[in-house]
Amino acid sequence: MEGRQIRAVLVLVVISCVGFQIRASDPIFIESFDESFDGRWIVSEKDDYKGIWKHSKSEGHDDYGLLVSEQAKKYAIVKELDEAVSLKDGTIVLQFEVRLQKGLECGGAYLKYLRPQEAGWKPAEFDNDCPYSIMFGPDKCGSTNKVHFILKHKNPKSGKYVEHHLKYPPSVPSDKLSHVYTAILKPDNELRILIDGEEKKTANFLSAEDFEPALIPAETIPDPNDKKPEDWDERAKIPDPDAVKPDDWDEDAPMEIEDEEAVKPEGWLDDEPEEIDDPDASKPEDWDDEEDGEWEAPKIDNPKCEIAPGCGEWKRPMKRNPAYKGKWHAPLIDNPDYKGIWKPQQIPNPDYFELDRPDFEPITAIGIEIWTMQDGILFDNILIANDEKVAEAYRDTTWKLKFEIEKEKQKAEEAASGLSDGLSGLQKAVFDILYKIGGLPFLSAYKVQIFDLIEKGEKQPNLTIGILVSIVVVILTVFFKILFGEKKPAVNVTETKNEVAAETSDNQGSSAEKEDENENENENEDAAAAPPRRRTRRDT
Repeated sequence: MEGRQIRAVLVLVVISCVGFQIRASDPIFIESFDESFDGRWIVSEKDDYKGIWKHSKSEGHDDYGLLVSEQAKKYAIVKELDEAVSLKDGTIVLQFEVRLQKGLECGGAYLKYLRPQEAGWKPAEFDNDCPYSIMFGPDKCGSTNKVHFILKHKNPKSGKYVEHHLKYPPSVPSDKLSHVYTAILKPDNELRILIDGEEKKTANFLSAEDFEPALIPAETIPDPNDKKPEDWDERAKIPDPDAVKPDDWDEDAPMEIEDEEAVKPEGWLDDEPEEIDDPDASKPEDWDDEEDGEWEAPKIDNPKCEIAPGCGEWKRPMKRNPAYKGKWHAPLIDNPDYKGIWKPQQIPNPDYFELDRPDFEPITAIGIEIWTMQDGILFDNILIANDEKVAEAYRDTTWKLKFEIEKEKQKAEEAASGLSDGLSGLQKAVFDILYKIGGLPFLSAYKVQIFDLIEKGEKQPNLTIGILVSIVVVILTVFFKILFGEKKPAVNVTETKNEVAAETSDNQGSSAEKEDENENENENEDAAAAPPRRRTRRDT
């Protein structure tokens, strides 16, 4: 009898352990959008948010998601959690899927994990000003191309919340396939960012190398009241006051002079003009001399000049003047009064504090608040878990199959259009690398131009080699200027339209960029609508 009781107790213990393990492996929160979001997710009633959310199937699948259905609109929707999720204990995994069914040229597709709101707050009041703990997900517009991870952390000394941005985040996949974004917060302060289950970024919350600004402020700061003395001399070199311009120095000598040794090429046609009237041109029937002026035939290149060394008046070419010296300047010497570059003295930072682990605010709601130029953005399978294996299992069961189907369809379409799988895959890899290179700190002055080039290459894959060569030229130019200490040139990478340099959290920069684009579009439309001017002279 006693043995039976022991066995029964053991069975109960095993069942309890199994049940506990199952519960421990369940997600904290999961939203699959298999059912309509009405009544569960609350659409913002603020006037700014006119975008219509729809419960829609992903193209080519029976799987449903939350769809951004209109272009150039603001969207806001929020889901309150049944219980607040603590980020302070153990591992926390934030994961969700996004499919950019029409690509992404300018817009965000990130989530905001909201901290507790003020008393009396209502979900229908959700907007850009609602405080969050973490903002995570893809954002691309102009020079911005990143998978954001932003932590809002309260400074215990000042009481102010500060946005801490992940440095050098991964870029956004440029295709139209479903992708799954994962952020893993570890109890040892490690942060891991995964895209499609592949690790793209590892960081430490307390490292100044990984977050800007650093979570832990500097111990000292420049004294704001310290002023540079009036007699402080920062010039390392000065013109030699004893130097005298040589007597034979001619500042007025021209840089170039005629090459007196040059001889007119044999066969030069002095009496032939470079251009002649087009013999095939005729006066239009509707040409009115009184209204349009005297008609003149358009000019064409003189065919006789094509076989001759040249036409028209011959002039000797110019060559560099060996006597040219330019304006005289006294040579530089070491400044005897040089004191170095002045810096204010350091004082203790009143906002400094020590920290072993971030003081994460709990998550009480999940919101999507974006302004996008694109429609067709589909959110799906939003997950919060305390086990990496749970997130991996959901990727395998909810995302991977869809991704493989979409990928095979894309390959078939590329094959049908004459693109080889190898070339297409190579181009994607090249563009990913170029985005990372363009985000390097020493290229920050040319980031907008470089990203503009890359985006043009993505739209026109046949330009990949040319784009690559152009960017390499820019990088080498900047590198050599830095190496030899010369002044950085204003590198003209390419003529760009609507260049922007503002990067944004909460897509503020993107909105300003879109307004500029809209103004330019309106100007172009006005110009196109204006009646054409009749020509009064010949067109050249």
